[in-house]
Amino acid sequence: MMYTLLRIGLLVYNREMIGDTPASTFLEALFNGTRFDLRLTVYLLIPLVLSLFSARAMAARGFFRFWLTLVGSITLFFGLMEMDFYREFHQRLNGLVFQYVKEDPKTVLSMLWYGFPVVRYLLAWAIVTWLLSLVFKGIDRLTRPRHVTTTGTHNVSSVAPWYMRLGVFVLVLLVMVVCIRGTLRQGPPLRWGDAYTTDSNFANQLGLNGTLTLITAAKSRMSEDRDNIWKATLPQADAQQTVRDMLLTSHDKLVESDIAAVRRDFTPPVENTLPIRNVVVILMESFAGHSVGALGNDA
Repeated sequence: MMYTLLRIGLLVYNREMIGDTPASTFLEALFNGTRFDLRLTVYLLIPLVLSLFSARAMAARGFFRFWLTLVGSITLFFGLMEMDFYREFHQRLNGLVFQYVKEDPKTVLSMLWYGFPVVRYLLAWAIVTWLLSLVFKGIDRLTRPRHVTTTGTHNVSSVAPWYMRLGVFVLVLLVMVVCIRGTLRQGPPLRWGDAYTTDSNFANQLGLNGTLTLITAAKSRMSEDRDNIWKATLPQADAQQTVRDMLLTSHDKLVESDIAAVRRDFTPPVENTLPIRNVVVILMESFAGHSVGALGNDA
C-alpha cells in the first residue's frame, strides 16, 4: 500500500507530464506497478518466511518489527527522493545517483540542500517512519498468540509441529515465487520492459519501482563484469598517433597538440568551397529538451 501511495504521489507531483493521456493508461501503469511492488515486498519478507523453520526465530517478533520498520523506512526514503529526481531527469532512480555522488559529493549535497525542500522531505520521512513503527506494533499485538510467557517465548503447546510449519512454508514459498517472478507465463521473470505497455512514456516509467531500478543499477555498477572491460593494449603515444592517422586529413592542422589529441583547424580546399558562408552555432551545454522548447513546450 505504501508503494502504491508513493507511486500516486509521484504521479501528482509530476502531473504536468500527464498531458492528454487518458486515466485508463495510468490505471494500467498502477496495475503494472503493483507487480513490481509485490516483487520488492516479497524480497523484504524473506527473513520472516525463513523464521518458520524455528520456533525461537518466530518468537523474535521485536526483531522482525524492527526489520520491517527499517526496510520500510529505507524504501520510503527512496520514494520521497524520487519525486524531484524524476522531475529533473525524467527517469526512475538509476545509476545517475551513484554517478553524481561519486563525482563531487560536497557540491551535490550543496545543490540538494539549496535547490530542494530537504527539511520538508526529512520531516515527512521521520513522521511516516514513526507511523510505520506504530502500525507494525499494532499488527504484532493483534496477531500475538495468547499463550506467550512474559519473557516472549512460546509455550510448547502453542507451537505448531514441524510438519505443519513445513507445509505452511511450502505454500508461502509457492506464493513468493509467483510474486517474485511477477508472471505465470513460461520464460524470464518480470523485467523492466514489462512496464512498457502503453503509448505514454510517463505512464510506463510510473509502472516501475524506483527501489528495484536503483538496486539493479547498483548491481551493475558493482558487478565483476566491469572488471572485464577491454583494457588498452597500446602505449599512450602509439594509440594517440593511430587515432590521429584515422581522423586527420591533409586539410587539418593540429591545435594545442600537447594537451588535445585531435583538436584541429580545418581549411577546406578552395575548389570545393562555395562563395556562401554559413554560421553554425554549437551549444556545448547540457540541458533538457523540455526546457528550451525542443519538445513543444513553451521555453
